[in-house]
Amino acid sequence: MQSITLNQETHSQLAAELADGGWTVACLCAAWCGTCGSYRDTFETLAARHPQLRFVWIDIEDQADIVGDLDIENFPTLLIQRDDVVAFFGTVLPDAALAERLITAQLATPSEDLGRLASSTEERRSWQQSNLKTLLS
Repeated sequence: MQSITLNQETHSQLAAELADGGWTVACLCAAWCGTCGSYRDTFETLAARHPQLRFVWIDIEDQADIVGDLDIENFPTLLIQRDDVVAFFGTVLPDAALAERLITAQLATPSEDLGRLASSTEERRSWQQSNLKTLLS
């Protein structure tokens, strides 16, 4: 598998990697969710297509003691983050092409624009509370 599954054993490793910066794509899910279970293969395929990015699989219920009480509306939810900026945080259809377009669009956005966009709306400002680098430190 190309992604890291967040748990007690990988927490320190992931926190250290996040401290080094770069791009992170996280799928926030729940073990009981059938859609998430079937989306896992799609997520792994995306990780294989983008080895330069960090992909993280997080069961928000099993790992609530690590990530806290994230405000998840539905599953699967993707979080795309560059360094300290959450560029995207929301529910997505379990569609590989859609996720690919979403990731590609974020990668194409210059870092100064990501920072500006992160504070451009109330919704985007609220995304910053889901910063994995902060949550895992």
